[in-house]
Amino acid sequence: MKSIRDLAIEGRRTFLRVDFNVPLAGGNVMDATRIVETMPTIRHAVERGARLVCASHLGKPKGQRKPELSLAPVSLELARQLGRPVRFAEDCIGPDVEKLVAGLEPGDVLLLENLRFHGGEESNDPGFARSLAALADVYVNDAFGSSHRAHASVTGVPALVADKGAGFLLEKEVRELSRLLDPERPFAAILGGAKISGKIDTLRVLARRADTLLVGGGIANHFVRAIGLPVGRSLIEEDKIPVAREILDFCRANRKEIALPTDFVVAASPEDGAHARTVGIGKIPEDAMALDVGQKTLEQFERLLEPAQTIFWNGPLGVFEKPPFDKGTRALALLLAESDAVTVVGGGESVAAVQQAGVADRFTHVSTGGGASLEFLANNGKLPGIDALST
Repeated sequence: MKSIRDLAIEGRRTFLRVDFNVPLAGGNVMDATRIVETMPTIRHAVERGARLVCASHLGKPKGQRKPELSLAPVSLELARQLGRPVRFAEDCIGPDVEKLVAGLEPGDVLLLENLRFHGGEESNDPGFARSLAALADVYVNDAFGSSHRAHASVTGVPALVADKGAGFLLEKEVRELSRLLDPERPFAAILGGAKISGKIDTLRVLARRADTLLVGGGIANHFVRAIGLPVGRSLIEEDKIPVAREILDFCRANRKEIALPTDFVVAASPEDGAHARTVGIGKIPEDAMALDVGQKTLEQFERLLEPAQTIFWNGPLGVFEKPPFDKGTRALALLLAESDAVTVVGGGESVAAVQQAGVADRFTHVSTGGGASLEFLANNGKLPGIDALST
Protein backbone atom coordinates (compact mmCIF):
# COMPACT_ATOMS: atom_id res chain seq x y z
CA MET A 1 0.00 0.00 0.00
CA LYS A 2 1.64 3.21 -1.18
CA SER A 3 1.42 6.47 0.75
CA ILE A 4 0.42 9.83 -0.67
CA ARG A 5 4.08 10.69 -0.03
CA ASP A 6 5.05 8.20 -2.75
CA LEU A 7 2.64 9.49 -5.41
CA ALA A 8 3.33 12.12 -8.06
CA ILE A 9 0.46 14.51 -7.31
CA GLU A 10 2.02 17.82 -8.38
CA GLY A 11 -0.34 19.52 -10.83
CA ARG A 12 -2.43 16.36 -11.18
CA ARG A 13 -6.11 15.75 -10.48
CA THR A 14 -6.00 13.98 -7.12
CA PHE A 15 -9.24 12.26 -6.09
CA LEU A 16 -9.25 12.14 -2.29
CA ARG A 17 -11.87 9.92 -0.64
CA VAL A 18 -12.51 11.44 2.78
CA ASP A 19 -14.98 10.69 5.57
CA PHE A 20 -16.88 13.94 6.08
CA ASN A 21 -19.95 12.16 7.44
CA VAL A 22 -20.33 14.78 10.17
CA PRO A 23 -23.37 15.89 12.20
CA LEU A 24 -25.21 18.95 10.86
CA ALA A 25 -27.77 21.23 12.52
CA GLY A 26 -29.21 24.41 11.11
CA GLY A 27 -26.82 24.30 8.17
CA ASN A 28 -23.75 24.15 10.42
CA VAL A 29 -21.25 21.41 11.21
CA MET A 30 -21.73 20.47 14.88
CA ASP A 31 -18.60 18.32 15.26
CA ALA A 32 -15.69 18.85 12.86
CA THR A 33 -13.51 16.03 14.24
CA ARG A 34 -13.57 13.99 11.03
CA ILE A 35 -12.63 17.06 8.98
CA VAL A 36 -9.81 17.96 11.37
CA GLU A 37 -8.44 14.39 11.29
CA THR A 38 -7.89 14.47 7.53
CA MET A 39 -6.42 17.99 7.40
CA PRO A 40 -2.78 16.76 7.40
CA THR A 41 -3.46 14.89 4.16
CA ILE A 42 -5.31 17.82 2.58
CA ARG A 43 -2.61 20.32 3.54
CA HIS A 44 0.09 18.01 2.21
CA ALA A 45 -1.72 17.74 -1.14
CA VAL A 46 -2.29 21.50 -1.35
CA GLU A 47 1.33 22.31 -0.47
CA ARG A 48 2.56 19.96 -3.20
CA GLY A 49 0.32 21.63 -5.78
CA ALA A 50 -2.23 18.88 -6.33
CA ARG A 51 -5.50 19.78 -8.02
CA LEU A 52 -7.51 18.29 -5.19
CA VAL A 53 -10.96 16.74 -5.59
CA CYS A 54 -12.46 15.67 -2.25
CA ALA A 55 -15.34 13.18 -2.17
CA SER A 56 -17.46 11.92 0.72
CA HIS A 57 -20.86 10.59 1.68
CA LEU A 58 -23.12 12.12 4.33
CA GLY A 59 -25.93 10.22 6.02
CA LYS A 60 -28.15 7.71 4.26
CA PRO A 61 -30.02 9.42 1.41
CA LYS A 62 -30.42 6.05 -0.36
CA GLY A 63 -29.76 7.39 -3.84
CA GLN A 64 -32.07 10.39 -3.44
CA ARG A 65 -31.06 14.06 -3.48
CA LYS A 66 -31.92 15.34 0.00
CA PRO A 67 -31.05 19.01 0.66
CA GLU A 68 -30.61 18.42 4.39
CA LEU A 69 -27.78 15.97 3.57
CA SER A 70 -25.91 18.27 1.21
CA LEU A 71 -22.18 18.67 1.80
CA ALA A 72 -22.41 22.42 1.05
CA PRO A 73 -22.12 23.36 4.78
CA VAL A 74 -19.14 21.01 5.04
CA SER A 75 -17.34 22.89 2.26
CA LEU A 76 -17.60 26.06 4.36
CA GLU A 77 -16.18 24.32 7.42
CA LEU A 78 -13.41 22.77 5.33
CA ALA A 79 -12.49 26.25 4.00
CA ARG A 80 -12.42 27.56 7.57
CA GLN A 81 -10.13 24.74 8.72
CA LEU A 82 -7.88 25.11 5.68
CA GLY A 83 -7.76 28.90 5.76
CA ARG A 84 -8.38 29.22 2.03
CA PRO A 85 -11.33 29.00 -0.39
CA VAL A 86 -12.87 25.62 -1.19
CA ARG A 87 -14.98 25.24 -4.31
CA PHE A 88 -18.17 23.19 -4.14
CA ALA A 89 -19.70 21.08 -6.91
CA GLU A 90 -23.46 20.62 -6.82
CA ASP A 91 -23.08 17.04 -8.03
CA CYS A 92 -20.30 14.47 -7.97
CA ILE A 93 -20.36 13.27 -11.60
CA GLY A 94 -21.27 14.64 -15.01
CA PRO A 95 -20.07 17.24 -17.54
CA ASP A 96 -20.52 20.25 -15.23
CA VAL A 97 -18.39 18.59 -12.55
CA GLU A 98 -15.76 17.60 -15.10
CA LYS A 99 -15.54 21.25 -16.20
CA LEU A 100 -15.04 22.38 -12.60
CA VAL A 101 -12.27 19.83 -12.12
CA ALA A 102 -10.62 20.81 -15.41
CA GLY A 103 -10.56 24.43 -14.22
CA LEU A 104 -8.70 23.69 -10.98
CA GLU A 105 -5.26 25.23 -10.61
CA PRO A 106 -2.44 23.57 -8.62
CA GLY A 107 -3.27 23.93 -4.91
CA ASP A 108 -7.01 24.40 -5.51
CA VAL A 109 -9.53 22.33 -3.53
CA LEU A 110 -12.95 21.16 -4.72
CA LEU A 111 -15.51 19.26 -2.62
CA LEU A 112 -18.03 17.15 -4.52
CA GLU A 113 -21.66 16.81 -3.50
CA ASN A 114 -22.78 13.79 -1.47
CA LEU A 115 -21.74 10.57 -3.22
CA ARG A 116 -24.79 8.75 -1.88
CA PHE A 117 -27.17 11.04 -3.77
CA HIS A 118 -26.46 8.42 -6.46
CA GLY A 119 -27.51 4.82 -5.80
CA GLY A 120 -24.47 3.67 -7.75
CA GLU A 121 -22.19 4.60 -4.86
CA GLU A 122 -23.47 1.95 -2.45
CA SER A 123 -24.12 -0.65 -5.16
CA ASN A 124 -20.60 -0.10 -6.57
CA ASP A 125 -22.10 0.41 -10.01
CA PRO A 126 -19.34 0.16 -12.66
CA GLY A 127 -20.74 3.11 -14.66
CA PHE A 128 -20.84 5.34 -11.61
CA ALA A 129 -17.29 4.29 -10.69
CA ARG A 130 -16.11 5.15 -14.21
CA SER A 131 -17.73 8.59 -13.97
CA LEU A 132 -15.89 9.27 -10.71
CA ALA A 133 -12.62 7.90 -12.11
CA ALA A 134 -12.95 10.34 -15.03
CA LEU A 135 -12.15 13.07 -12.47
CA ALA A 136 -8.89 11.47 -11.35
CA ASP A 137 -5.27 11.10 -12.37
CA VAL A 138 -4.39 9.91 -8.87
CA TYR A 139 -6.55 8.22 -6.20
CA VAL A 140 -5.97 8.60 -2.44
CA ASN A 141 -8.09 7.00 0.29
CA ASP A 142 -8.08 8.78 3.64
CA ALA A 143 -11.53 7.54 4.74
CA PHE A 144 -10.78 4.68 7.12
CA GLY A 145 -14.32 4.90 8.51
CA SER A 146 -15.68 3.96 5.06
CA SER A 147 -13.04 1.43 4.09
CA HIS A 148 -15.06 -1.58 5.25
CA ARG A 149 -17.63 -0.82 2.52
CA ALA A 150 -17.09 -2.07 -1.04
CA HIS A 151 -18.62 1.08 -2.48
CA ALA A 152 -17.81 2.73 -5.81
CA SER A 153 -15.62 5.49 -4.35
CA VAL A 154 -13.82 3.01 -2.07
CA THR A 155 -13.13 0.04 -4.33
CA GLY A 156 -14.55 0.84 -7.78
CA VAL A 157 -12.49 3.95 -8.50
CA PRO A 158 -9.09 2.63 -7.35
CA ALA A 159 -9.62 -0.39 -9.61
CA LEU A 160 -9.65 2.07 -12.53
CA VAL A 161 -6.82 4.41 -11.48
CA ALA A 162 -3.23 3.17 -11.70
CA ASP A 163 -1.66 5.68 -9.29
CA LYS A 164 -3.21 5.16 -5.86
CA GLY A 165 -2.32 5.16 -2.21
CA ALA A 166 -3.29 5.96 1.36
CA GLY A 167 -3.62 9.30 3.09
CA PHE A 168 -2.03 9.98 6.45
CA LEU A 169 -5.18 9.20 8.49
CA LEU A 170 -5.69 5.81 6.84
CA GLU A 171 -2.00 5.03 7.37
CA LYS A 172 -2.27 5.93 11.04
CA GLU A 173 -5.40 3.84 11.57
CA VAL A 174 -3.82 0.78 9.98
CA ARG A 175 -0.58 1.22 11.93
CA GLU A 176 -2.24 1.69 15.33
CA LEU A 177 -4.98 -0.92 14.95
CA SER A 178 -2.41 -3.44 13.75
CA ARG A 179 -1.04 -3.39 17.30
CA LEU A 180 -4.18 -5.32 18.28
CA LEU A 181 -3.45 -8.13 15.81
CA ASP A 182 -0.31 -9.13 17.75
CA PRO A 183 -0.81 -7.32 21.07
CA GLU A 184 1.40 -7.00 24.08
CA ARG A 185 -0.10 -9.27 26.72
CA PRO A 186 -2.17 -9.49 28.81
CA PHE A 187 -4.67 -8.19 26.23
CA ALA A 188 -8.08 -7.03 27.50
CA ALA A 189 -11.02 -6.18 25.25
CA ILE A 190 -14.16 -4.30 26.31
CA LEU A 191 -17.19 -4.58 24.06
CA GLY A 192 -20.37 -2.63 24.70
CA GLY A 193 -23.05 -0.87 22.72
CA ALA A 194 -26.78 -1.34 22.29
CA LYS A 195 -26.92 -4.19 19.79
CA ILE A 196 -25.01 -7.42 19.41
CA SER A 197 -25.88 -7.53 15.68
CA GLY A 198 -22.89 -6.40 13.65
CA LYS A 199 -20.46 -7.34 16.41
CA ILE A 200 -20.81 -11.12 16.37
CA ASP A 201 -17.70 -11.77 14.26
CA THR A 202 -15.72 -9.34 16.39
CA LEU A 203 -16.95 -11.01 19.60
CA ARG A 204 -15.75 -14.36 18.32
CA VAL A 205 -12.37 -12.96 17.27
CA LEU A 206 -11.85 -11.09 20.55
CA ALA A 207 -12.82 -14.18 22.53
CA ARG A 208 -9.97 -16.00 20.76
CA ARG A 209 -7.41 -13.18 20.85
CA ALA A 210 -8.01 -11.48 24.20
CA ASP A 211 -6.90 -12.82 27.55
CA THR A 212 -9.81 -11.03 29.22
CA LEU A 213 -13.13 -10.08 27.61
CA LEU A 214 -15.43 -7.61 29.36
CA VAL A 215 -18.96 -6.99 28.09
CA GLY A 216 -21.40 -4.19 28.83
CA GLY A 217 -24.27 -2.23 27.33
CA GLY A 218 -27.09 -4.03 25.55
CA ILE A 219 -24.65 -6.76 24.51
CA ALA A 220 -24.35 -7.85 28.15
CA ASN A 221 -28.09 -8.57 28.35
CA HIS A 222 -27.63 -11.51 25.98
CA PHE A 223 -24.97 -13.04 28.23
CA VAL A 224 -27.12 -12.53 31.32
CA ARG A 225 -29.98 -14.36 29.60
CA ALA A 226 -27.57 -17.03 28.37
CA ILE A 227 -26.77 -17.98 31.98
CA GLY A 228 -30.47 -18.19 32.77
CA LEU A 229 -31.05 -14.88 34.56
CA PRO A 230 -33.80 -12.32 33.85
CA VAL A 231 -33.21 -8.97 32.13
CA GLY A 232 -36.71 -7.48 32.54
CA ARG A 233 -37.62 -5.20 29.63
CA SER A 234 -34.00 -4.60 28.64
CA LEU A 235 -33.01 -4.35 25.00
CA ILE A 236 -32.34 -7.82 23.63
CA GLU A 237 -32.28 -9.71 20.35
CA GLU A 238 -33.76 -13.09 21.23
CA ASP A 239 -32.19 -14.92 18.30
CA LYS A 240 -28.69 -13.82 19.37
CA ILE A 241 -28.77 -15.41 22.84
CA PRO A 242 -27.21 -18.63 21.44
CA VAL A 243 -24.25 -16.53 20.24
CA ALA A 244 -23.65 -15.35 23.81
CA ARG A 245 -23.90 -18.94 25.03
CA GLU A 246 -21.37 -20.00 22.38
CA ILE A 247 -18.91 -17.30 23.51
CA LEU A 248 -19.33 -18.27 27.17
CA ASP A 249 -18.72 -21.95 26.37
CA PHE A 250 -15.63 -21.10 24.28
CA CYS A 251 -14.12 -18.97 27.04
CA ARG A 252 -14.81 -21.67 29.63
CA ALA A 253 -13.28 -24.41 27.45
CA ASN A 254 -10.19 -22.33 26.66
CA ARG A 255 -9.72 -20.86 30.15
CA LYS A 256 -10.36 -17.32 28.93
CA GLU A 257 -11.65 -14.78 31.42
CA ILE A 258 -15.00 -13.26 30.48
CA ALA A 259 -16.61 -10.69 32.78
CA LEU A 260 -20.27 -9.73 32.83
CA PRO A 261 -21.62 -6.79 34.83
CA THR A 262 -22.38 -7.77 38.42
CA ASP A 263 -24.82 -4.93 39.00
CA PHE A 264 -26.97 -2.68 36.82
CA VAL A 265 -28.55 0.75 37.00
CA VAL A 266 -32.21 0.21 36.06
CA ALA A 267 -35.30 2.31 35.41
CA ALA A 268 -38.60 2.04 33.54
CA SER A 269 -37.08 3.75 30.48
CA PRO A 270 -34.09 5.89 29.45
CA GLU A 271 -36.27 8.97 30.11
CA ASP A 272 -36.94 7.86 33.71
CA GLY A 273 -33.61 8.92 35.17
CA ALA A 274 -35.27 10.33 38.30
CA HIS A 275 -36.16 6.79 39.38
CA ALA A 276 -32.88 5.11 38.53
CA ARG A 277 -31.65 2.56 41.04
CA THR A 278 -28.95 -0.08 41.24
CA VAL A 279 -29.71 -3.81 41.46
CA GLY A 280 -27.56 -6.92 41.40
CA ILE A 281 -27.28 -9.31 38.45
CA GLY A 282 -30.35 -11.54 38.41
CA LYS A 283 -32.42 -8.88 40.22
CA ILE A 284 -33.60 -6.77 37.27
CA PRO A 285 -37.38 -6.29 37.79
CA GLU A 286 -39.82 -7.42 35.11
CA ASP A 287 -40.95 -3.83 34.46
CA ALA A 288 -37.44 -2.28 34.34
CA MET A 289 -34.59 -1.97 31.85
CA ALA A 290 -30.84 -2.30 32.45
CA LEU A 291 -29.53 1.10 31.32
CA ASP A 292 -26.01 1.26 32.79
CA VAL A 293 -23.56 -0.73 34.88
CA GLY A 294 -23.27 -0.16 38.61
CA GLN A 295 -20.38 0.74 40.88
CA LYS A 296 -19.50 -2.88 41.73
CA THR A 297 -19.10 -3.65 38.03
CA LEU A 298 -16.79 -0.66 37.57
CA GLU A 299 -14.68 -1.85 40.51
CA GLN A 300 -14.58 -5.37 39.02
CA PHE A 301 -13.57 -4.03 35.59
CA GLU A 302 -10.85 -1.87 37.17
CA ARG A 303 -9.40 -4.91 38.92
CA LEU A 304 -9.43 -7.02 35.75
CA LEU A 305 -7.91 -4.27 33.60
CA GLU A 306 -5.09 -3.42 36.02
CA PRO A 307 -2.57 -6.04 34.70
CA ALA A 308 -3.39 -5.46 31.01
CA GLN A 309 -0.63 -4.28 28.66
CA THR A 310 -3.05 -3.71 25.74
CA ILE A 311 -6.70 -2.61 26.00
CA PHE A 312 -9.26 -2.24 23.21
CA TRP A 313 -12.63 -0.61 23.90
CA ASN A 314 -15.63 -0.38 21.60
CA GLY A 315 -19.13 0.64 22.66
CA PRO A 316 -20.61 2.35 25.74
CA LEU A 317 -21.53 0.50 28.93
CA GLY A 318 -24.98 2.10 29.10
CA VAL A 319 -27.37 4.55 27.47
CA PHE A 320 -24.63 7.11 27.16
CA GLU A 321 -26.84 9.85 25.68
CA LYS A 322 -29.18 9.98 28.72
CA PRO A 323 -27.85 11.05 32.13
CA PRO A 324 -27.60 9.54 34.69
CA PHE A 325 -27.04 6.42 32.57
CA ASP A 326 -23.79 7.84 31.18
CA LYS A 327 -21.86 7.46 34.43
CA GLY A 328 -20.45 3.99 33.75
CA THR A 329 -19.13 4.90 30.31
CA ARG A 330 -17.58 8.14 31.57
CA ALA A 331 -15.98 6.33 34.51
CA LEU A 332 -14.48 3.75 32.14
CA ALA A 333 -13.08 6.53 29.93
CA LEU A 334 -11.36 8.12 32.94
CA LEU A 335 -10.09 4.74 34.14
CA LEU A 336 -8.49 3.89 30.79
CA ALA A 337 -6.98 7.37 30.53
CA GLU A 338 -4.95 6.57 33.66
CA SER A 339 -3.73 3.22 32.34
CA ASP A 340 -0.11 2.62 31.36
CA ALA A 341 -1.25 0.06 28.78
CA VAL A 342 -1.57 0.59 25.02
CA THR A 343 -5.16 1.89 24.90
CA VAL A 344 -7.20 1.92 21.69
CA VAL A 345 -10.80 3.13 21.51
CA GLY A 346 -13.09 2.83 18.48
CA GLY A 347 -16.75 3.57 17.88
CA GLY A 348 -18.69 6.83 17.80
CA GLU A 349 -20.13 6.77 21.31
CA SER A 350 -16.92 5.51 22.93
CA VAL A 351 -14.98 8.22 21.12
CA ALA A 352 -17.56 10.81 22.22
CA ALA A 353 -17.14 9.63 25.81
CA VAL A 354 -13.37 10.10 25.87
CA GLN A 355 -13.69 13.47 24.12
CA GLN A 356 -16.36 14.76 26.49
CA ALA A 357 -14.33 13.56 29.45
CA GLY A 358 -11.42 15.58 28.06
CA VAL A 359 -9.07 12.60 28.00
CA ALA A 360 -8.85 11.70 24.28
CA ASP A 361 -5.22 12.83 24.13
CA ARG A 362 -4.33 10.35 26.88
CA PHE A 363 -5.27 7.31 24.79
CA THR A 364 -2.71 5.64 22.54
CA HIS A 365 -5.17 5.80 19.64
CA VAL A 366 -8.73 7.04 19.15
CA SER A 367 -10.07 5.48 15.95
CA THR A 368 -12.29 7.44 13.57
CA GLY A 369 -14.00 4.26 12.37
CA GLY A 370 -16.30 2.26 14.62
CA GLY A 371 -17.56 -0.42 12.24
CA ALA A 372 -14.34 -0.27 10.25
CA SER A 373 -12.17 -0.86 13.32
CA LEU A 374 -14.28 -3.88 14.32
CA GLU A 375 -14.11 -5.39 10.83
CA PHE A 376 -10.36 -4.68 10.68
CA LEU A 377 -9.92 -6.84 13.78
CA ALA A 378 -12.43 -9.48 12.71
CA ASN A 379 -10.77 -9.86 9.29
CA ASN A 380 -7.16 -9.84 10.50
CA GLY A 381 -6.35 -6.41 9.10
CA LYS A 382 -8.14 -6.79 5.77
CA LEU A 383 -10.75 -4.31 4.53
CA PRO A 384 -12.07 -3.76 0.98
CA GLY A 385 -10.77 -0.18 0.88
CA ILE A 386 -7.31 -1.22 2.03
CA ASP A 387 -7.10 -4.19 -0.33
CA ALA A 388 -8.11 -1.93 -3.24
CA LEU A 389 -4.95 0.15 -2.77
CA SER A 390 -2.60 -2.79 -3.21
CA THR A 391 -4.13 -4.46 -6.26
